[in-house]
Amino acid sequence: MKSDADIKRDVDNELKWNPEIDATDIATKATNGAVTLCGFARNIHEKHQAELSIKRVAGVGAVANDLAVRPKQANGLSDPEIARAALNALKLELPATWDHIRVMVREGRVVLEGTVDWPYVRTRAECAVRRVPGIVDLRNSIHIQPAIIDGDIKSGIEAAFQRSAVVDAKHISVAVLGTEATLSGTVRSWVERDAAHQAAWSTPGVTSVVDALTVQS
Repeated sequence: MKSDADIKRDVDNELKWNPEIDATDIATKATNGAVTLCGFARNIHEKHQAELSIKRVAGVGAVANDLAVRPKQANGLSDPEIARAALNALKLELPATWDHIRVMVREGRVVLEGTVDWPYVRTRAECAVRRVPGIVDLRNSIHIQPAIIDGDIKSGIEAAFQRSAVVDAKHISVAVLGTEATLSGTVRSWVERDAAHQAAWSTPGVTSVVDALTVQS
């Protein structure tokens, strides 16, 4: 088992390794495998990238992302400018479904609202808007309303796990109540956890996923 000092060293190196991150104002702390990020990020995308980077480090069992977003002065867009840029990003990313999504902006804080058929649309909308400069906070409140539920949800998720080169299906249990899927068990890394989570979200009929997985540290 890696020591907290080793985990912190690897986390710091991983942050420096990611070209999308300026780690100058980012501090890290590791306690019993749980890593805390504090300090400042230049934008919401960098904050997200910092969290993804840490999850790739072996030995990290939990992440607390306490980074505050402090945009550069040049990126201090007004709320109407942010709204227009976010809407353009949605049009480019989701040309067939962007008009199902509304963008609300107040003091640099963005909320995405609306209703879509598929979880991947909800995820892609957030990823597209996250790159817009000037955003200090982003909340994804897009609702998922499946058009058709085709087949058994539990079997669909388990079959997706079996096909995956990343997910070890033997150590993950799937429970389904209505259109809500609950994943429990143990995974070897955050990468495996995210892959399991994405597989569940991508299954037709799923509107929410409860993540009760434990990452080995």
